[in-house]
Amino acid sequence: AIETSCDETGVSILEIKKTKQGQVFKVLANALSSQVKIHAPYGGVYPMLAKREHIKNLPILLEKVLKGSGIFREGSIAQAGEPSIAIRQQANMRAESAENPGLDLIAVTSGPGLEPALWTGIVFAEKLARKWNVPVIPVNHMEGHIFSVFAKARGQFKIPTIKFPALSLLVSGGHTELVLIKDWHKYKIVGETLDDAVGEAFDKVARILGLPYPGGPEISKLAEKLRNSPQGRTSGIKKGPTFSRISLPRPMLKTENLNFSYSGLKTAVLYLVKKIPKLDEKIKAEIAFEFERAAIECLTFKTKKAIEKYKPKTLILAGGVAANKHLRQEIKKLTAESSKLKAIQVLMPIKELTTDNSIMIGVAGYFNFKKGGSKKKSKIKAKGGLRL
Repeated sequence: AIETSCDETGVSILEIKKTKQGQVFKVLANALSSQVKIHAPYGGVYPMLAKREHIKNLPILLEKVLKGSGIFREGSIAQAGEPSIAIRQQANMRAESAENPGLDLIAVTSGPGLEPALWTGIVFAEKLARKWNVPVIPVNHMEGHIFSVFAKARGQFKIPTIKFPALSLLVSGGHTELVLIKDWHKYKIVGETLDDAVGEAFDKVARILGLPYPGGPEISKLAEKLRNSPQGRTSGIKKGPTFSRISLPRPMLKTENLNFSYSGLKTAVLYLVKKIPKLDEKIKAEIAFEFERAAIECLTFKTKKAIEKYKPKTLILAGGVAANKHLRQEIKKLTAESSKLKAIQVLMPIKELTTDNSIMIGVAGYFNFKKGGSKKKSKIKAKGGLRL
């Protein structure tokens, strides 16, 4: 499985076995290379720079997982004798000439994402597929995030039977969506952001506050620090700041639809900061706390509204922002504190798999393949704006 939708290169090898209880997935090897440090000086991801790094990393990671999986055989790329840190050009040559080590299927992200980055994974996957004479199947990155709630980063895992309809809140740097799932592969977007994605808003607000990239985790660290302070604990963290001098809007809470908007919230922070003569650490923490609370309140409010409308039996939280501790707590609280919603099963990925990864692409790819989605003969296209 191959993932190159943004700034993380992922390659993994999964083994799937059928049992009486369903399919059992085993992670034979998993490798991920992050470009965060490379893009950090620019405050965001540069598509062509991401493409260059993916091209460098893919042969190295392929070599790494083939060695780590133990499935390679004589003449495969992993038998070349040089370590994964060998010259990239040599690793690339080995990737192009490697014999199939016993793989049956290649899954690759085809969108959404940065198209230059997506193309690197697709070209690499198709080259291997031709060489190894195996099917290659495109995977929707957001569907991968949905399947991530079942996966583990290592060892074995099963895909449990879940009750439909399900509702998924997908939150990341590029997406904020409420997706109604009537059955696997039957998706309907019932709510989405009209401008900035929530993860994008976190990063932009962090930049306004002078925090390092990626900004989402930095905002959360400051907010959590204040939340756990004596002031935060005694406040009870009720609606509206009780100990903070900061108050920010909650966009679109009064609209009838299930859409989101984060551009105005981000702009409110910008105007607020411009009015503050000295932006000290305490003020930064208060702004981070109030911004995080406002952003997440919008997510939980609309999610609850969607639950009341569509009455799902399962709630799925996934995407990069699903790593946010406060969001995870509030989503759990949403169902736990309501007698009407307690019966809903809540699923979230382990934090390690909230970020972009190839394991989720492999799981989604397998189920797409079983459904008859093989693309062995037709070329796959990168679709930056692909929707579920």
